[in-house]
Amino acid sequence: MRQIIIAIDGPAASGKSTAAKLLARKLGYVYLDTGAMYRACALAAKQSDIDLEDTDAIATLMNSIQVVIQYDENGNRTYLNHQDVSQAIREPDISRLASAISAKRAVREKMVGLQRKLGEKGGVILDGRDIGTVVFPDAELKFFIIAPVEIRAERRYLELKENGLKPDYKTVLQELEERDKADSSRSLAPLIPAEDSIRIDTGSLTIEGQVNLLYEHYLQRMDELCR
Repeated sequence: MRQIIIAIDGPAASGKSTAAKLLARKLGYVYLDTGAMYRACALAAKQSDIDLEDTDAIATLMNSIQVVIQYDENGNRTYLNHQDVSQAIREPDISRLASAISAKRAVREKMVGLQRKLGEKGGVILDGRDIGTVVFPDAELKFFIIAPVEIRAERRYLELKENGLKPDYKTVLQELEERDKADSSRSLAPLIPAEDSIRIDTGSLTIEGQVNLLYEHYLQRMDELCR
């Protein structure tokens, strides 16, 4: 059967990553967490103590680092300069830095190039914020996943608690609202749905319900492509 590129975009904590990972497992596709790539860049910037307003320093950093994503049945492992940083990039301060650094042209050009190389042969599901609009505008199937910010904040709050942290719900909510504003208003690759994307609100859906809905759309799209 033909293997296609599936693009899943949406704001933070909308459920897109979990759904993408489970759908990839169901289809036997590779799952690529593009957000982890930007988080790795943010970690590199933090380790190098780089001013994010210094475009020359950021460009130099991008030329000196290696970001590698390895896929297995449990998901992605992220490596920065041969070091496994899969856990380190999930810290809250790295999340905040990732939003800022992902708006930098040198960072986005390098990561988009890598994402295209990894996904060009198809049989891949990529989730992020500009997959369907910038990275793979010709992807055969595109989703834009949303949910009310209060529900997304609750999800992120519980996720942080499960990781052994002690988050404050109001702080999590405020950070998500700020992230939404920054992602949607930036001049370079803003968070907007592709015109041909399928919009899905996961606010009232279980994870199983989300995956089943995505799978139904996948079957419908494959039927269209095979006609």
